Amino acid sequence: MAEARIGVIGGSGLYQMEGLTDVQEVRVETPFGPPSDAIGVGKIGDTSVAFLPRHGRGHRLSPTELPVRANIWALKSLGVQQIISVSAVGSLREEIHPLDLVIPDQLIDRTKSRVSSFFDDGVVAHVGFADPFCPALSDLLYHAALKTGVTVHKGGTYVVMEGPLFSTRAESNLYRSWGASVIGMTALPEAKLAREAEMCYATIACSTDYDCWHDSHEDVTVEMIVANLLKNVETSKQIVRNIVEHPSAPGACSCGSALASAIITDCALIPAEAKERLKLIIGKYM
Repeated sequence: MAEARIGVIGGSGLYQMEGLTDVQEVRVETPFGPPSDAIGVGKIGDTSVAFLPRHGRGHRLSPTELPVRANIWALKSLGVQQIISVSAVGSLREEIHPLDLVIPDQLIDRTKSRVSSFFDDGVVAHVGFADPFCPALSDLLYHAALKTGVTVHKGGTYVVMEGPLFSTRAESNLYRSWGASVIGMTALPEAKLAREAEMCYATIACSTDYDCWHDSHEDVTVEMIVANLLKNVETSKQIVRNIVEHPSAPGACSCGSALASAIITDCALIPAEAKERLKLIIGKYM
């Protein structure tokens, strides 16, 4: 099967990754069902990259419907160690303008209908998640974004809402009072599952609007999001190319050993079926 070290998950407006050569379309079977779509595995220069359209080509899946466990498992099975997520977000801060980029470093979980862990049915793990985005990969994304000439903000808190409806004004202002920077619908459970799978995960958050809190700007609409996100798609692709040209060395962070002391269930008591289902993730600890 094709292999890649870097994975890209494309959000709204980013359904394919131009610039990949020698592309193979891979359909991965996982214990958690099929991923959002086939994964395109190709090369940028000498580096293998796997691209997965988060919502499926044609944008067929809502944020709540996303098969995130299957998506992360599939990328892991292809050898991916670093995941770059691209997603549309609304700005909760005056200084983060539409078309700006944000490389967030924190998350607030406001989802309520999503499976957010690989660990169930007989195996329990409590994984550290104080810093939900890989700091090493986030730093690379920030510096790669600077090279494109766009306005990019380093750090910030990303509120993840359930959707698919947008925020009420009361909610938007509540999140602002919490000091949050942007709001979107897809960083979770992706970041949690990537951490459980011992994969680096970082996000290019593309600001498309001011949600609905700003008195002098229009309330967010799908048309607004798509129009502004498409303007940033090429920038996002350039950032990925910059990262691929200057990848970080393995071991520059602790993401790859996140499970080292996290599995609390006695190994002898973990059901054989669970061991087999999670072999890709926990095999080295069994």
